[in-house]
Amino acid sequence: MSRKLTIAVQMDPIQSVDIDGDTSFAMIEEAQARGHSVFIYQPQHLSYVQGRVLARVRSVKVKRRKGNHAELDHEKLMDLGQETDVVLMRQDPPFDMAYITAAHLLELLKGETLVVNDPAWVRSSPEKLFPLLFADLMPPTLISRDEVSIAAFRAEHKDIIIKPLYGNGGAGIFRIQENDSNYSSLLETFFAISREPVMVQAFLPAVTKGDKRIILINGEVSGGFNRIPQPGETRSNLHVGGTASAVNLSPRDLEICAAIGPELKKRGLIFVGIDVIGGYLTEINVTSPTGVRELERFTGINAIEQMWDTIETKLSH
Repeated sequence: MSRKLTIAVQMDPIQSVDIDGDTSFAMIEEAQARGHSVFIYQPQHLSYVQGRVLARVRSVKVKRRKGNHAELDHEKLMDLGQETDVVLMRQDPPFDMAYITAAHLLELLKGETLVVNDPAWVRSSPEKLFPLLFADLMPPTLISRDEVSIAAFRAEHKDIIIKPLYGNGGAGIFRIQENDSNYSSLLETFFAISREPVMVQAFLPAVTKGDKRIILINGEVSGGFNRIPQPGETRSNLHVGGTASAVNLSPRDLEICAAIGPELKKRGLIFVGIDVIGGYLTEINVTSPTGVRELERFTGINAIEQMWDTIETKLSH
């Protein structure tokens, strides 16, 4: 693509990112390498004023130098609809009302600026609820706040996982085995701090062999790697000490990707990371998926190049 783009990235503070692991940093790095202009801002710098969506942005130049990896220019007010070609919605969850509000505001850019991922569908595709459209690909699952229903599910499956619906990074995920005396106390705690239902799933012993993260670009498989939990840990998230390793995608993994790919493409979800344990789909991550550095390290696949190729192609039509 010969045309140089103006890109705004809505993200968490760039000064605190790990340049060796952060996916948003990788996206900015590749955009810069292609000659595009990149500006960054945080969600609290987003405003709606008299029919326009504005942000207080700063131009950024990134470099691979730890502790001195971003040069920021002076702050300025930018009309995201009139002055940008692409907005990347990349701040981390929690998927709360602030997140949802930001998605509503960015949705107003439709027809003017390409927002990745599509904010209307980000808002309507929570990571743990979106997979419910593909129930046959999931492990046995219950979403409920009803203690009788949760108890019946536990009695049937005995060894279960309980997690918050809108958490991220492995936070708040608990394994409850058949005779675990913490069960009632745990439910009380969940329900005391939130009015939301919880997600309850049958525990998958295959998690000890790893939780695959598979990256899809515009509904097509880019590649995947494995995340293996620490001994004695049920969570494999890299945030909580899981270790990444190379893995081959199985026919079942590819079957899952083929089943969900068309829906991702239809929803304008260009950059997605799914989680697969023992041949079961557990999450579809559309808010700010991670893992591109590990994917490239173990497979040589550069998913970010594929993402920018897709975006540039969309904007050239």
